[in-house]
Amino acid sequence: MTTALSLGWPAPAKLNLFLHINGRREDGYHELQTLFQFIEYCDFLDFKVTDKPNLKLHSNMSAVVADNDNLILQAAKSLQEYSGCQQGAEIWLDKRLPMGGGLGGGSSDAATTLVALNSLWGLNLPLTKLADIGLKLGADVPVFINGFSAFAEGVGEQLQPVSPPQPWYLVLVPDVHVSTAEIFQDPALPRNTPKHTLTTLMQNPWKNDCQELVVKHSPQVAKALAWLLEYAPSRMTGTGACVFGQFEQEQQARDVLAKLPASISGFVAKGSNKSPLMLRLAQC
Repeated sequence: MTTALSLGWPAPAKLNLFLHINGRREDGYHELQTLFQFIEYCDFLDFKVTDKPNLKLHSNMSAVVADNDNLILQAAKSLQEYSGCQQGAEIWLDKRLPMGGGLGGGSSDAATTLVALNSLWGLNLPLTKLADIGLKLGADVPVFINGFSAFAEGVGEQLQPVSPPQPWYLVLVPDVHVSTAEIFQDPALPRNTPKHTLTTLMQNPWKNDCQELVVKHSPQVAKALAWLLEYAPSRMTGTGACVFGQFEQEQQARDVLAKLPASISGFVAKGSNKSPLMLRLAQC
């Protein structure tokens, strides 16, 4: 037995509105405090459930398909192993989010795979269990599964729902891949930002502890950030390379996008405190 295609499962980007590194644990992971917000700019995945447990991935980017360790396939395999499910899936990825940009694209793809196949395979596991499975794939996966903007602590898995303003963002995509692992291993990364309560953090200026280090090592990121700061409050997201500026109105962001130098790409997207993935799940 095979089923029809289940189309249009979004895997949204996220922004780290702030990112503080509080310390390094004995296991090598870092304690952090960060504020995640989704933006309405997404990869999209289509699924076809099959009656055999084989998994196959297609993508508009050959580099994704060539990687057998791809998080999408890891997520599907992890869900099979946990649940004992004997069904499989053929998966199509329409990759739109830049890779290595700090927008969480790989983690979001994995989360969407877990949420979609949990529904399509009829497993009906709670989101909390999917988040546990997802955490083993990456620290950012649980926030995408839970589907709400969140204040995160620990390594990013301790989530508290929040509702920050939902402005329009202009996101710039420097033509450089920043390795998250290299940034977190760099001796120069600040690791001593004091922990604060959420109330205090929401009232103080927002910053990204990784930004200074990345800007120092990446002229492309430095150039993009310097350009964007001329027009709006701007920061880097995650470990980069993408930087974002916030605007009250969509047209303001689009007017600045129109001035962007040809050497830098970018896009405009609305901030959202509820993931587009949750809206798609409600349609099932």
